[in-house]
Amino acid sequence: MTRDWKYWFRCALIRAIKTMAQTFVATIGSTAVISAVDWKLVLSASLLAGIISLATSVAGLPEEKLGLDSKVDKTTRKQILSPAEIKIHLGENK
Repeated sequence: MTRDWKYWFRCALIRAIKTMAQTFVATIGSTAVISAVDWKLVLSASLLAGIISLATSVAGLPEEKLGLDSKVDKTTRKQILSPAEIKIHLGENK
């Protein structure tokens, strides 16, 4: 199986940015008042979450599996699958 690295990086980066944003909000939310926020902790935790997200994405991404399916337009990455076929393809029908 060959990997489309440009497509993989785009999917992994979007996932990492979402993870960093969630960590940022959660870390800020753990303080009682905004003046008590330890900004170094917030930024370092968010950055670490993004790095870990990218590292775990190397194992594979669901978006990438759909992009390599023969029923997906390889140029536009638009799905030509029914919702039931997508569940079967991702192994959710067990």
